[in-house]
Amino acid sequence: MIRSVILGTGSALPENRVSNADLADRLDTSDEWIVERTGIRFRHIAQPHETTSTLAAEACRAALESSGKTAQDIDLIVLATATPDQTFPASATKVQAMLGIDDCVAFDVAAVCSGFLYAVQVADAMLRTGIHQRALVIGAETFSRILDWEDRTTAVLFGDGAGAIVLEGQESDSDTGRGILATKLHADGRHNELLYVDGGPSTTGTVGKLRMKGREVFRHAVVNLAAVMQETLVIAGLAPDDVDWVVPHQANARILDATSRKLGLAADKVVVTVDRHANTSAASVPLALDTAVRDGRIRQGQIVVLEAMGGGFTWGAAVVRF
Repeated sequence: MIRSVILGTGSALPENRVSNADLADRLDTSDEWIVERTGIRFRHIAQPHETTSTLAAEACRAALESSGKTAQDIDLIVLATATPDQTFPASATKVQAMLGIDDCVAFDVAAVCSGFLYAVQVADAMLRTGIHQRALVIGAETFSRILDWEDRTTAVLFGDGAGAIVLEGQESDSDTGRGILATKLHADGRHNELLYVDGGPSTTGTVGKLRMKGREVFRHAVVNLAAVMQETLVIAGLAPDDVDWVVPHQANARILDATSRKLGLAADKVVVTVDRHANTSAASVPLALDTAVRDGRIRQGQIVVLEAMGGGFTWGAAVVRF
């Protein structure tokens, strides 16, 4: 059988790192308040010359280098983002051009913080057909461009960044082979008003700003993430005890703690990077994944669960044997 194997990971963060103290100078907040409620200490904010596509391309170059592949080996690019450079064309095509790839399939996926998981499942399905051989799967955001910087409840939570993986379709043993073992996605549009942007081309003709009802989102996140992780493990024929690492969406340290407790997972099995780059939406899972791969925590042969939930609501998980 063909499985999608992760060959390499990469990430990119804007040069400008902003601390909680920096935000306290302009907002009615403090480092203590932010850390206690979110676990966030820093976030990176894109400068005018940095865009979603430039960050994505930088992450892709790092992923290609770690995989031992070149841009010309890629025949599929799937970019998850809620903050594209333009309404159209897809930012994935700009990344394609920046990498010097003359022709390949390239498109964006919009599922907000769950976008990377959606992109992974889409790319996995396309690779399993055998029509495509290697894919760049990217999560990239410049969420700072849609924040209301007068709203301390949301402005402190988000940052910019990008993460990418190189996936390759390989013949794999069904029981012990490497690759993506199972994925599961969900969406429930009834909760639109809990986490959304108050603008768009067909409504206001503007980009709009992010709006969120934090308590309600927190409650749904803990329940939905624990459920979809368990659901995906069942599909893969595994139990929580089989998991070496969980790489979650880096939204809030409290959500990470509550979700791991609900699943009965030890806290030291959860990769946490939210303190370093805040919530980077679709970029947060691949950013955290790249961090744990490069520091040696995640190694070949280990079972890793990726999970995320975002506006829509959308949520999902993937089980991977590295």
